[in-house]
Amino acid sequence: MTLTQHIRATLVIGGPLIGGQLAQVLITLTDTVMMGWYGVEELAAVALGGSFFHVILIVGMGFALAVMPMVAAASSNGDAVQVRRVTRMGLWLGIAFSLLSLPVFWFSGAILLALGQSEQVATDGQLYLRIAGLGILPAVLALVLRSHLSALERPRVVLWAWLWGAALNAGLNWVLIFGNLGAPELGIAGAAIASLGTHALILLVLAVFAARARGLAEYALFQRFWRSDWPVFLSVFRLGWPIGLTLLAESGLFVGTMVMMGWIGTQELAAHGIALQIISVTFMVHVGLSSAATVRAGRAWGRGDFESLRQAAVAALGLSAVMVALTVALLIGLREELVGLFVGPDDPMRPVIIALGAQLLIVAAFFQLADAAQVMALGLLRGVQDTRVPMIYAVVSYWMVGMPCAYLLGFPLGWGATGIWWGLVIGLVLAGALMIWRFWAGPARRIVAAT
Repeated sequence: MTLTQHIRATLVIGGPLIGGQLAQVLITLTDTVMMGWYGVEELAAVALGGSFFHVILIVGMGFALAVMPMVAAASSNGDAVQVRRVTRMGLWLGIAFSLLSLPVFWFSGAILLALGQSEQVATDGQLYLRIAGLGILPAVLALVLRSHLSALERPRVVLWAWLWGAALNAGLNWVLIFGNLGAPELGIAGAAIASLGTHALILLVLAVFAARARGLAEYALFQRFWRSDWPVFLSVFRLGWPIGLTLLAESGLFVGTMVMMGWIGTQELAAHGIALQIISVTFMVHVGLSSAATVRAGRAWGRGDFESLRQAAVAALGLSAVMVALTVALLIGLREELVGLFVGPDDPMRPVIIALGAQLLIVAAFFQLADAAQVMALGLLRGVQDTRVPMIYAVVSYWMVGMPCAYLLGFPLGWGATGIWWGLVIGLVLAGALMIWRFWAGPARRIVAAT
């Protein structure tokens, strides 16, 4: 295949996955926008609660993402039995992880208080998480099925599932948060119920498609689902736990900075939550391309086609670089307008929050390149099933460099909210450089050189 053909193949898989990622973010984005219309204090609590939920979810996401390269490699060799075994054990791991995580959501108020949040924010955050936390099981299982379908190059249903979920979430939010159509006005609890229902719908759509669609029913994912396969279970676990910890290290950095924002004030916390929602939308483009890169690299690696592996990497990184240029222009050119979408027009705090959020988006534009580079490199490394060294790089970059810099710049040096975000930039730049170096100078380069 030529480089142009690799670019086209990456877009065929990546396009729907990008759309699915954007729809996934749209669910949280809808919660943030509507809670911003409801009240700034409620917005701060839901933003913090949503980040808390996301931290737990991404640990489970590690097992889901481990399924993708393993299914891609098995599929490239025509091994339908191995495809079924890997996905089924990924679902088993998702169930076990979700059940173990439920107490964390139930006692989240004490955790938030221990992290220095105000009593009101901790109480409201716990109210949200005790309901929304029940959605961890359908959310993790949906991610496993998303990996399964993406690796088999059936990504369109992923897009449609999350689009339907986003539509349901918006409708339920409008009804339950504000008490429309005769429903009770539930506020924060309404947003949590909407989130729970949305995750359940997405799982249902993906499960029905995976079980019944033409060309997929032969895998019989749910027949004799109770049968164990411990060797494959351990294989998925070994590949998945470093991915989960890598994702936790990065998202934990963002949640840690959100906690620091809470030390400064509610307005800063709200502006931080808004800015994170905005950049998460642009970042999902790179996450979708990264998943496509994992599939393309996993298939090439499974076939032993090392030239295709190299060209797939070049194609994916080139597409990501183009999107970085576009998103940086968007973040800088429309920063005040974007932040303004999240705050009610009559809210007395609107001017302050817009000003703070716009400053943070200027900083965010600087780390778009580094953040895109690290997530694309991680996708390629997962494709060749290299996950443990990238985990070490992530922990060092985010927690030994990024977090201390965020605290130093934000508090002792007095830069405030902007200083905390520059700490994010430092951590992400280091991680991006290390991940790219790992792929080109690490195991992928040695594999190519061996041929």
